Amino acid sequence: MAKEFIPFGIRVNAVAPGVIETPFHERYSTEAQLKAQLATVPQGRLGVAEDCVGAFLFLACESLSGYIIGQTIEVNGGMLMP
Repeated sequence: MAKEFIPFGIRVNAVAPGVIETPFHERYSTEAQLKAQLATVPQGRLGVAEDCVGAFLFLACESLSGYIIGQTIEVNGGMLMP
């Protein structure tokens, strides 16, 4: 999509959140599942929705990210680090 839309001045990027504490997890995830996920997060805590805000604002701001196209920003407390 990024290659398809950039000729029209539309930048396509993504934010990929890790485990974010939301009503979804309150309803569908067990305490054991969340505890297992937490064990994989180097930062030592699950995320909250506010943790993603900076990435969204950065990508939405032309002056900060105007030359960033086709990228994914991981917001996961280090969960996917090698």
